Amino acid sequence: MKEKLQAIKEEALAQIAEAEMLDKLNDVRVNFLGKKGKLTAVLKSMKEVAPEERPAFGQLVNEARVQIEAALEETKKNLEAKALERQLKEEVIDVTLPAKKNNVGHRHPNTIALEEVERIFVGMGYEVVEGPEVEYDLYNFEKLNIPANHPAKDEQDTFYINKEIVLRTQTSPVQARVMEQGKLPIRMIAPGRVFRSDEVDATHSPSFHQIEGLVVDRNITFADLKGTLEQFAKELFGENTKTKFRPHHFPFTEPSAEVDVSCFKCGGKGCRFCKGSGWIEILGCGMVHPHVLEMCGIDPEEYTGFAFGVGLERIALLKYEIDDMRLLYENDARFLKQF
Repeated sequence: MKEKLQAIKEEALAQIAEAEMLDKLNDVRVNFLGKKGKLTAVLKSMKEVAPEERPAFGQLVNEARVQIEAALEETKKNLEAKALERQLKEEVIDVTLPAKKNNVGHRHPNTIALEEVERIFVGMGYEVVEGPEVEYDLYNFEKLNIPANHPAKDEQDTFYINKEIVLRTQTSPVQARVMEQGKLPIRMIAPGRVFRSDEVDATHSPSFHQIEGLVVDRNITFADLKGTLEQFAKELFGENTKTKFRPHHFPFTEPSAEVDVSCFKCGGKGCRFCKGSGWIEILGCGMVHPHVLEMCGIDPEEYTGFAFGVGLERIALLKYEIDDMRLLYENDARFLKQF
């Protein structure tokens, strides 16, 4: 796998060096870093790497991505400079200046935030797993310890295709599907779009995105969960970020907690951004409920695990200090081009 990664990196750098036009350079970007790119495919094949080698391999993948992105950016600047120089030589009298800028699109704030979260967890040895958005009630509720008539079903009132099929309310069903496969240990995150019957306002939408994580192995404790999320918070919001765990209840974890981070605007002193509390809530987590492990065919006497879930929009809103979630979906170029 390492040889394959090295070959992909060398191939990408060679194609970047050979690119003579900006459109060719963009083709290289898509071919290697796009959703179906070669480097992205390597990330999705992390499950083929031995668990003890995943952290080191994840670091190698991140380093390869950084090198390719740096080469792309440098080559882009050189090509743009050469194009301008060629244009100025060809036009003795330049009647087009100032010209209209070519409106080239870029990544959405959600995409930027997702790639940052994936980078952090892949660096810890996690793999990124995707699952269906149209899901069975069995996986969306039953296998997550939410049986019929459970109050949590009312809280997650959602869109049903029929009695047995539903638009998923969370990405936790992906975790249940992975646990069912019985390939242990498990270290994964599951990002994706989810659906709930919510009214549209500044902090809610009937369609939004979640990133849920799962670890299952022998001797996993709440201390492992705390250490993982503390490291995640520091990498995402800054080295001085502190975390605080508050008791909570989720049907699929026991014990459960809500996690707050110290306000990265005021350092915990209290400001408008954190509403004077010095803390900002970011996610929910807990130890995987033994019943959930049993329903997925895992012996809770031998294995334990932890899970956590964070809203992708929540991360984007906090990271970029956006105060209205609706701005992310209005496709207003004046707003999106700021990122």
